[in-house]
Amino acid sequence: MTNQHISFEFFPPKTPEGREKLRDTHRQLAKFKPEFFSVTYGAGGSTREFTRDIVLEIQGAGSNASPHLSIGGDSRESVLALLQSYKDAGINRIVTLRGDLPSGMGGAGQLVYANELVGFIRQHFGDTFELLVAAYPEIHPEAESYEKDIYWLGKKFEAGANRAITQYFYNADSYFYFLDQCRKTGIDQPIIPGIMPIINYQNLIRFSDNCGADIPRWIRQRLQQYGNDTESIKAFGLEVVTSLCEKLLAGGAPGLHFYTMNQVEANAALCRNLGFSDH
Repeated sequence: MTNQHISFEFFPPKTPEGREKLRDTHRQLAKFKPEFFSVTYGAGGSTREFTRDIVLEIQGAGSNASPHLSIGGDSRESVLALLQSYKDAGINRIVTLRGDLPSGMGGAGQLVYANELVGFIRQHFGDTFELLVAAYPEIHPEAESYEKDIYWLGKKFEAGANRAITQYFYNADSYFYFLDQCRKTGIDQPIIPGIMPIINYQNLIRFSDNCGADIPRWIRQRLQQYGNDTESIKAFGLEVVTSLCEKLLAGGAPGLHFYTMNQVEANAALCRNLGFSDH
């Protein structure tokens, strides 16, 4: 068993079948005793009710649940009410994001940047919540520059964030270089690598093109070569991502955060490969 923390991210399904599948996924992955399960929040709070329901269900089942929260089109009052409901339910951690604004959003009076949301939560709730924020080793697609992206990460920590979780990546060097650059600016808070298992080639390409995550050419070539051979894709993906995680943990990463896509198999296999026990 390794001594680093792991955590898992879910998205809120919108169908009864999806909900039932997620309950099973949670039961299976909870055996690895993760530090927490986070639950995403759609553009402009479009999944707010789903997110809250799933967070409360996971918390009620005995796991630590950590909701994602972004402002989008929500009023400050509705965000305060949501945070109060989380506090009342014993939730003690929030993943605090700028989030994707729905088209046409971002009007006057909106909290737009994640550092503003972090400051807002600290102002109203003090140290009730541990606040996690996003970091981008390969740089946010909308960032002005590498240096500016790190500057804004620093602002989130100055506002009161405790830790960061990165966008997923497949090049360990990009993470370690990013850490070095952060340290040079005085950022010394833990930055947890985000891990995306490789399960489906087309989905991976689509996600990565949207969020600016780089897929090294050698990985793309191998995945293309397998075509529709899903078993070979999964086996290759497990090998590549296990190796990545081993390098990260050996290099001192404070833990791993798995973007599960609500799937059990690939995430459980990764955890077992890395020495996390589900018994």
